[in-house]
Amino acid sequence: MSKIIQFLRDEEGSNAAEYALIIALVATVLIAGATLLGNNISARLTNAAGVIGP
Repeated sequence: MSKIIQFLRDEEGSNAAEYALIIALVATVLIAGATLLGNNISARLTNAAGVIGP
């Protein structure tokens, strides 16, 4: 029983879980930013192509 209690109180692996959550959050923000930036650039290039004409 003491081994189970000791295992539940052990916080050694918590750092890895916290780092994984931070990395996931940063990746989500980067993907969202890249998507928005890509759509904005695409719209501007389409607009420029329309202004230049065929």
